[in-house]
Amino acid sequence: MLSVMAATTLALSLLVAPEASSAADVPPGKITVDVVTVNGSGCPAGTAAVAVSDDNTAFTVTYSDYTAQAGAGSTPTQFRKNCQLNLRVHYPQGFTFGIAKADYRGFAQLPRGAKGVQKASYYFAGQSSTVASTHNIAGPKTDNWQFTDTTNVAEIVFAPCGMVRHLNVNTEVRAFTNTSNQPAFVSMDSTDGSVNTRYQFAWKRC
Repeated sequence: MLSVMAATTLALSLLVAPEASSAADVPPGKITVDVVTVNGSGCPAGTAAVAVSDDNTAFTVTYSDYTAQAGAGSTPTQFRKNCQLNLRVHYPQGFTFGIAKADYRGFAQLPRGAKGVQKASYYFAGQSSTVASTHNIAGPKTDNWQFTDTTNVAEIVFAPCGMVRHLNVNTEVRAFTNTSNQPAFVSMDSTDGSVNTRYQFAWKRC
């Protein structure tokens, strides 16, 4: 339930950015992430849940009603679904962080000639959004899909030092039918943000 999720604290393990790899540069203690709000047609009340990995190195947002559909039996507004996560990250003074990688997974049922689209972007409150990544899913397809967005270290956008800025993560899926108007749909199952040696989360000193 969203009310439970909003009160859930996600414990994340710590990671140093590639340019700050010594143990002395890793923030001390636990980093926590509070889910402040979840909004959008792809995550109505009661359909999103948050879990932390057993090793505290990742957080996952799982959706149960995040499906865009088009074609026979669908209404005009169902072809696009979206969700915005508003997160507050707690970490020690003297450090800041950015997002370097995110994984998105789902399922698509697309007849020949139909297609799906998955998009994502993020931004810190008060800053411009990153350029949205866009992934196309071509029919015919009745299978799972997965996309990974990775940012080069030099291009990572970091939160402003010494300021509390919520992180907004936006996702979207769209479905487009074919000329025969056959049913088509694209679902989002989960959004993962991981912290490990591949530097999905980047940390640096201010």
